[in-house]
Amino acid sequence: MLHDRVLVRQDGGEGERRSTAGIVIPATASMGRRLSWATAVGVGPNVRSIVVGDRVLFDPDDRSEVELHGKEYVLLRERDVHAVAATRVDPDGTGLYL
Repeated sequence: MLHDRVLVRQDGGEGERRSTAGIVIPATASMGRRLSWATAVGVGPNVRSIVVGDRVLFDPDDRSEVELHGKEYVLLRERDVHAVAATRVDPDGTGLYL
């Protein structure tokens, strides 16, 4: 990885979802802008707040997809990440960098 790039693997598929009440929402349902969570699998040398294994929140519309060894990944700049969920945050915190 070069510069401020972050390589992530999306956690879930873009398929159907379930609401908190248990209602199935099909993948074809129209929704507003929704951010996605992914796991960082590679970071460049100039990335300061993300390490491999962190979960990151990003806009799926602003992404570059790449396929490596038959698996699909997303390539982002660090500035395109909206939040980072990490276990290394202090024990009294929420675990999120915003």
